[in-house]
Amino acid sequence: SPSTSRQLNQPQGHYGLTSPISLALPNDRDHTHTQQLIEEMKPFGVFEDQEELYHRTTVLGKLNNFVKEWISELAESKNLPPSITEHVGGKIFTFGSYRLGVHTKGSSDIDALCVAPSHVERSDFFQSFFEKLKNQEEVKNLRAIEDAYVPVIKFEFDGIEIDLVFAKLSLPTVSDDLDLRDDSCLKSLDIRCIRSLNGSRVTDEILRLVPNLENFRLTLRAVKLWAKRRGVYSNIMGFLGGVSWAMLVARICQLYPNALASTLVNKFFLIFSKWDWPKPVLLKRLEESFLNLPVWDPRVNPSDRYHVMPIITPAYPQQNSTYNVSLSTRAVMVEEFQRGLEVTDEILKGKSDWSKLFEPLNFFQKYKHYIVLTASAFTEEHHLNWIGLVESKIRVLVGNLERNEFVTIAHVQPQSFPGNEEVYKQSRFVSMWFLGLVFKKAESAVTTNVDLTQGIQSFTDTVYRQASALNILQEGMKIEATYVKRKNLHLFLPAETLQKRKKQKVSDISQSSTELQCNRSSLGESCSDGSKTRDSRTPSNCSSLNKISKLDISTAETERLFFISWPNSKSQVSPTEMEATVALRTSGPAVGCTIPGYNTVCQLRTCFVQGQPKLSGTLIMDPKSASPKQHYSPTSK
Repeated sequence: SPSTSRQLNQPQGHYGLTSPISLALPNDRDHTHTQQLIEEMKPFGVFEDQEELYHRTTVLGKLNNFVKEWISELAESKNLPPSITEHVGGKIFTFGSYRLGVHTKGSSDIDALCVAPSHVERSDFFQSFFEKLKNQEEVKNLRAIEDAYVPVIKFEFDGIEIDLVFAKLSLPTVSDDLDLRDDSCLKSLDIRCIRSLNGSRVTDEILRLVPNLENFRLTLRAVKLWAKRRGVYSNIMGFLGGVSWAMLVARICQLYPNALASTLVNKFFLIFSKWDWPKPVLLKRLEESFLNLPVWDPRVNPSDRYHVMPIITPAYPQQNSTYNVSLSTRAVMVEEFQRGLEVTDEILKGKSDWSKLFEPLNFFQKYKHYIVLTASAFTEEHHLNWIGLVESKIRVLVGNLERNEFVTIAHVQPQSFPGNEEVYKQSRFVSMWFLGLVFKKAESAVTTNVDLTQGIQSFTDTVYRQASALNILQEGMKIEATYVKRKNLHLFLPAETLQKRKKQKVSDISQSSTELQCNRSSLGESCSDGSKTRDSRTPSNCSSLNKISKLDISTAETERLFFISWPNSKSQVSPTEMEATVALRTSGPAVGCTIPGYNTVCQLRTCFVQGQPKLSGTLIMDPKSASPKQHYSPTSK
């Protein structure tokens, strides 16, 4: 479109690409604020430890030799001439935080790239190299994620977490002095190899484009610490990853080339709290190349027009590093940018200090409604594979939920939590993620009903389909979606996690425990009490539900609706009725997961709570319940 063309080719105003906003030199106050910033960050361990740095360097050296050994062995197994086998080479490149020079103390993960010559296939990397790693004593927690946008093998090597991606070049050998900055190294490569190479190429280009590395690194350390403390640091969850935060900071450094870190942090929040998204952030103009690879350009690629927060990588082929960002996650980040601007303005005026900027987000007090997503497995190895897959797809659930007309925000907390052993007795290995929800209420309706079934069902279908395609689906792997109110979060999380939570009476805790027990009880178990519910289509008591649960899942006549309802705020209702409820309704024809061989296990319990009927439910996807050729088709409210 003409407006997009102007954005890309004719930068205007303060967000232009050609001239900086300010060439002002720092003064004594800027130096003082920057020193205060440094002192405030030290306790968080954002500055690397020399001993740890040495250990990481040693581990990378071992891994580099390990890769060369594997490539040489592979050449022999493929009967390559000895003259080639002796010199095939292979090399490990680093990128991300480690390569940018902003690695933190105690954070041992390293993003690395394995570059191999032309005789090595991607299948070799995920098979023979994976098996070779498995046989090493120093390697722990090994898992492969082949279906990721950039396929990766994750593992711990002598205590150092490594995320290793793979790329093969169209070269018979890979020398130690290989330079990946040359575009010719991309010639004749498939798109997955190009994506893998771009990690290293982009990092090197960022370092080349910033005017002052010391100021850039210090500012980036501050921004990354802030992003992690505020829960907006996670590319996989739909927020921003390390490279995206680095590019935003680099852009501010370009605009204020002489500014110190304290000023740059403030300008960072100033610029991006007012940024006209989806206007792209560019460190340099888009370039063309003789390779004619696809680059990010909404004028040419219709799919690029749907990116809501584009931050474009500077190395060819330029891509959007934030394709995972959704409207919900962008809204959360913009809100945090605005808060950051207010706080840093106060700091620079001497009305506050840097500790306020790094105050953690009180996620579990922020919302009234939450969904708890639980992934469980019988063994530790299965659990590692399972949570890796589930975590990589949670952004799909966020996207599904925010497309619901009544959902305005679906905010996922990037951190996962271990499950309560008392609640999950059948599965020893459990991980939980929490999503906060904000709903809008219909003006005219007396009661607002929000049907979340289809979004949750679609998400679980996607996860099981991927697991089945990757042959990692095992008995005992389950996904469970549970609705919970803020006041009941203590049933899932320890008190120290629930910051500033209100003290509850013993009776309230007992009440919530009863609800959870009914909510979590498995099929065939009975609740302590039963009652008629507000909806006549729901079975009237637990005994009737038990009859349903005893039926063969493949023939049970069930229909599942996962919905939340509450009266309109303008209606005259009692406090009890104002409580939002979630229910799984059972009636109608048989339905199930869209994956052949898998079905949905429905749980529903109706319990008395202080004399009032209460509905609570969970949606569990369990591969043990086989029901081929059944398809999910929700009936909307």
